[in-house]
Formats: sequence, C-alpha cells, structure tokens
Amino acid sequence: MSVQKKETYHFQSEVKQLLHLMIHSLYSNKEIFLRELISNASDAIDKLRFKSISSPELYKNDIEMNIQISVNKAQRALIINDNGIGMTRQDTIDNLGTIAKSGTKEFIHSLKNENNDKNTLIGEFGVGFYSSFIVSNKVSVKTRYANSDISKGVLWESSGEGEYSIKNIIKKNIGTEITLYLKEEEEEFLDTWRIKSIISKYSDHIMIPIKIQIYDEKNKTYSWEQINTAKALWTLNKSSITEKEYKDFYKHLTNDQNNPLTWSHNRVEGKQEYISLLFIPEKADWDIWNRDNKHGLKLYVKRVYIMDNSHEFLPNYLRFIRGLIDSNDLPLNVSREILQDNRITRNLKQALIKKSLNMLEKLAKNNTEKYQTFWNQFGLIFKEGPAEDNKNINKIANLLRFASTKNKNSEQTLSLQEYISTMHEKQEKIYYITADSYISAKNSPHLELFNKKDINVLLLSDRIDEWMMNYLVEFEGKKFQSISKEDISLNALAEEKKINNHELKTEIIDFLKKAKNILKNDVKEVRLTNRLTETPCMVISDSNEMTTQMAKLFSAAGQTVPEIKYIFEINPEHNLIKKICSIKDEDQFKKWIYLLLDQSLLSEKGTLKNPHKFIARMNQLLMQ
Repeated sequence: MSVQKKETYHFQSEVKQLLHLMIHSLYSNKEIFLRELISNASDAIDKLRFKSISSPELYKNDIEMNIQISVNKAQRALIINDNGIGMTRQDTIDNLGTIAKSGTKEFIHSLKNENNDKNTLIGEFGVGFYSSFIVSNKVSVKTRYANSDISKGVLWESSGEGEYSIKNIIKKNIGTEITLYLKEEEEEFLDTWRIKSIISKYSDHIMIPIKIQIYDEKNKTYSWEQINTAKALWTLNKSSITEKEYKDFYKHLTNDQNNPLTWSHNRVEGKQEYISLLFIPEKADWDIWNRDNKHGLKLYVKRVYIMDNSHEFLPNYLRFIRGLIDSNDLPLNVSREILQDNRITRNLKQALIKKSLNMLEKLAKNNTEKYQTFWNQFGLIFKEGPAEDNKNINKIANLLRFASTKNKNSEQTLSLQEYISTMHEKQEKIYYITADSYISAKNSPHLELFNKKDINVLLLSDRIDEWMMNYLVEFEGKKFQSISKEDISLNALAEEKKINNHELKTEIIDFLKKAKNILKNDVKEVRLTNRLTETPCMVISDSNEMTTQMAKLFSAAGQTVPEIKYIFEINPEHNLIKKICSIKDEDQFKKWIYLLLDQSLLSEKGTLKNPHKFIARMNQLLMQ
C-alpha cells in the first residue's frame, strides 16, 4: 500500500506568535516542557480508558498502559511515547496546528508581561505542547488513533518557524510518540539522572507508570525502569501522606505553581462511598470572572478518570475550590447530563459544600493571616453565597469579612462575630451602608450620628454587596439595617425625642413649611432631623423603597428603574440652615432649597440628572 504524500501547512497566526515567544522569551525554567508532555500523555491514556467504557474494542486489558521515555544521544533526540487514545489526521491538524481554547490572545498578552510567571501560564492555558520548542530545533510526532488500521498512522513535523508538515504513515502501535531533536545547548535533557529528577519533581503522582530506558554497560542490554510512584494519592491513608506530597499533588493536578492555602482529604463509607480531596488555592485564576473559566472538580469513578471541571458537585460561589472526587456509587458511563439530574450527585454536592465550608472555618480559626489571603483573593466570589445557598447561610455569614468605620483602612477584616461582640449596649441591629467606593461610604453624612455615638458601621463598597444584603437578613438574632433607609431603631439610638413644633423657633417652622411647598413634587417628605452634626441636610430612602445602590445595579443591568422618592432631612442646628431662614426673597430662598436638595442627591447618588443646572444655581448664589 502506498503512503500518502507529505503536505505542508501554515500555523494559525496565534500559534506563530506563541512559538516566537516560546523560543525567544522563556529561559527561566526550561524543564517545564517535559512536565507538559508527560501530562498530555497521561491525559491521552485517561481518555482511552474512559472511552473504552462505552467502546471496549478500543482498549485491550492485557496491555499495560504506560509512558516511556528514551534517548538517542547520537541524534540528540529525546523520545516520549504513550499508548493512549492517539490522534487521527484531522485531530493532529486541529490539536497541533491551531489553538482552539478561547483566551489565546489574553495568554499571549500575559506571556509578554515580564511580571507574570510564564511557566504557570503555560499550564493554565493548555498550550504545553508548544513548550517543546523552547529546547528543540525540530519536533516530530507519530500518532495513531485507537482501534484504527495500522496504515492510519500520522507523522507531524515542524521546526517551529511558521509551518508544519503532515503525512500518513504505517504505525504498528496506537498512541503517540513525540521526538524532540534538542538544541546543542540543551543536551542536559539527555541525561537519565536529569530526566528522573524532573519526573520526580513534577509528575511523581501521575497514576500512569512512567518508565525510562536504561542501558546496562556490563551486559550490553536495555531495560525499562519505572521512575514515578504511580499511586492515586487520594486513595492512601491520610497519616501516610506528607505535607509536601499534598502540595506536589496539588501542583500536578492544577498546573498551579503556588502552594495551596489549605486542603481537606476525606474518605466516606456507608450509604454513599466516596473520597474527596479539596484544595483552596493561594491565588485566583487570571480568568476566574470569564464565562469561559473552567472550574469544578476532577471526577473519578472507582479510580477511573471520568472528566475534568465537574461543576455539578459545588455551587458557583465555591468555584475557586480545586480538587477531585472519587465515587464508588456513580456509573462508569456517567455523563454531564446524568450528573445534573442525579440523586447521588445532589447528595454528594451537599456533603462537599459542608466539607468546603468546614475547611474555611478551620482556616479562619487557626490561621487568620492565611484566611485573609483567601478573602483578598476570593471574597468577592464568596459573597455570592447568601443568594445561592440559603441552607448554609449562617455558616457563610460567619465567614464573611467587612471593612467598618473603626477600621483604619479599606481592608475587609472584620467578622460579624467580632462586630456583635463590640456592639453598643442600646444597639438593636447590625448597621451598614452601601456605596460606590470605600471613600464614599467612609465620608457619608449618614454616619454622623454613629460617629458621634461611637457605633461601628459596616462599610460595603463592592458592587455585589447591595445584592448580597438582600439575602443576608440577620445574624445570630440581630437584623441588618441600612443606615441610608428610614428605620425606627435609628431614633431610639439617637436617645433624643422627636422634634415637636412647639420646641422650634418660628423661623425654622416657616422654613420647613416653605421647603415642603417648594419640593412637594420632588421628594416624598421634608422633615427635620437630629441625626446630622456636620452636614446641613441629607436624603434617605423610605423603608419600602428601593435603595440607591440597588437602583444603580438594576440600571447597569439594563433594567427599567422607577424613580426613587427620597425623604429630605434637614439639620435645624446647622449655621447654613439658620442663615437661609433669614432670607426674605422668595426666588433666592427657592434657589437655596434646590441647591441643598441637589447637594444631598449628589452625596447619595454620586450624580445628578442636570449637573449644569446645579452649577449655574450655585454660581448665582455665590455671586449674590
């Protein structure tokens, strides 16, 4: 049978940029290329095992699945061979000639950034094969898809300079064989001891045996020596696993070069039998807010790899957790569709949520510094919890952290337990304020009463905070209260009687009447207040009205928002109010009332419908 003629193709443009950066920019840790190729080979074997569940003809059980490494010093060649799923001709073009994964442009941009750990980025983006060109002048790939005819082998070759060639060959065995023709200065990677050290460092916990070809000088014979432990770490007894082994396994599992903050390893037997190994990373993924972000646990069934990124086992607010679950109860041919509507999955999800929250509670209790690292990285994501998981809302609330008026800076370090323990003796509720920024919240006129009474107020300035507080109703019997909304507890807190007309001077009574008449269509109510000390006036929302921040959220989402009718509160003790009381000119008095309202709205909302009118009115009054 004739072998097909060799054809030449051009790389996708992103691959060209990537290869250029790989070859010319990455010198700090070249050994990562072997980590990536071993990881790809392991994935190919896992895929074959999984596909053979539904298609037994793909894999014969009498064949040992392994990865073999050999060297040819005469040709300066390093060969990595696996007997995994292999690739068809089209697979080879798709996988080695293009980068299908979204986010490639972001990756290339990140790779150019000198501040990034480029070795970590390679693993995160799944472009590890191209790291071969860091150390190679030429790369040759021979591959054959499982259960295909021996004549369906494929040879792919490239020197990494813009194009590659491909042709059909006869290949006896299924799987993939990659040959790297190393550069002269990279001959260290032909030494057996160097290869062993790299495998030990990065790939020791891969469950597939990794073997290296050894030459016996005395007997003039070759043999294969296994160089990794090839044990499923999570199946071992916890007491037999060292801290270093957990950390190394995490790095292998996630391609994260940082150590995890903490982890939880559990074996459960009884009605349901499973093992879970959960990790909390030290640093958030670069694309954790991207819709294409792949999150979730790696799923095994009876030690057989099934799929990555199984998000069915954890809710979205815990999407930062990495790790795996190995179930004895799910079927081997389980699919994502089956997982989504499966009683076993639902039970496992509840158990894993509980273990995740317990892990965070333990970290918060035993290592506040590490917990703060967690919160700084993942707090915004965790704040989605109250809306998503009402069943565990008390545990979630206990793990939240806040900035407050008694903090010296904007760092969110205060727990609700700590807040309650320092509450004012007459304080009935947990007080908070939401705003666009920490500075805006910290300087709000709503805080004047609380600063005067030395009462702590939570300062919420993340965009999600207003949404979160709709679901966070109370904590340990104490209700939450926004200080920008009307509430009876605020009057009790002030320890002052309601302002009565007979206690007021005639000027203030007249001022109030005229202001109400002027603003009757613009606000819900005009009234005097004792809550202000430094500010002449402010606006607050009625207890049944939507808050300002919630209105902003709806507006940003493209929703129609009804106009909020505010309550306009005036401080009768402020000198500016006393000054305006003496103004006899009705037109000038009207301008002052609207100026005060606009000032209050600007402070509350951060914007005005007509800022030019506000400026013109202020300039007129300044000139007078």
